[in-house]
Amino acid sequence: MKFTELKNDIQEGAKSIYLLEGDDAYFRLKGEEMIKSAFVQMPELNFTSLDGETLKGNSMSQLVAAVESVPFMSEKRLVKVTEFHPSDTDFDKHLKNTFENFPQETILLIVNSEGRKGVDLKRKSYVTYVDCNCADEETVTKWAYITLRNAKISASVDVCTLIARYCQCNMSRVALEVEKLIDYKKEGELSREEVDALVYKDTDYRIYEMTNAVSRRDFDTFCTIEADLCRKVGDETSVLSGLFSYFKNLLTIISSDSSDRQLSELLKMKEYGVKKSREQARAIGEDKLKILIADIYCALADIKCGNSTPHSALQTVNNKIFLI
Repeated sequence: MKFTELKNDIQEGAKSIYLLEGDDAYFRLKGEEMIKSAFVQMPELNFTSLDGETLKGNSMSQLVAAVESVPFMSEKRLVKVTEFHPSDTDFDKHLKNTFENFPQETILLIVNSEGRKGVDLKRKSYVTYVDCNCADEETVTKWAYITLRNAKISASVDVCTLIARYCQCNMSRVALEVEKLIDYKKEGELSREEVDALVYKDTDYRIYEMTNAVSRRDFDTFCTIEADLCRKVGDETSVLSGLFSYFKNLLTIISSDSSDRQLSELLKMKEYGVKKSREQARAIGEDKLKILIADIYCALADIKCGNSTPHSALQTVNNKIFLI
């Protein structure tokens, strides 16, 4: 199930084994909090946390012992294991019997930031898998809309979409920014101008805006964002390096036949970011991207060799992007 379905699922009663797995730390943390608050009384006595990286071979007995312990003055006991990726051999030898005959008094919560080689826990019928990967724009927008509405603040879908985009659909960031907006606004209608003024735009999003300006040949917007980035990140060399890395990713995406999910793993990006980057790369064009990458590479080389100052190199790149 998706993380957004977990709340309703909890209302139907506790499951024996939960697997919260995905790259969004906010979803993993909130999922753990929801399960713990719903089913565990006196967590200081009925909650145990284990490091899955240390559970190999015979040390699996620690997990089995924790699972089979009886709760103290409570209906349920919660055992949490982080980054738990048992091999098929270890699972069959040490855990299979316990998992298939799981104690009714215990809930096992497995929290993984990513999937790895080993037994595929999420395909086990007795494991409740919760997808904690980065949500798409529509889901994040809906979350922001409902959260603001519950705080007696009205915001249009367009305004909530801006919040999602400015934070690159990173729920940890979105949650902080929405909380900040609630503290500021208190109640009433939230405007686009207030979101623009209060929500911090990720550097990646600002570079995304810059490259959109390239595809539109909007020189003024490009320079405005560029100047803002130079102030925030420190110098022109950092901006050039950011552009170089960004354009390289765009070229990789547009020239690859791999899926968005496969590219997200290869490039260490969110799947949502790959989707948006693919759209952007098509707008700029593969040939243009190759030229831009070569120009920025030469500019960075000139800086390192002392043939150009960072400011001069950045202006040269700007001229090649828009004037040549």
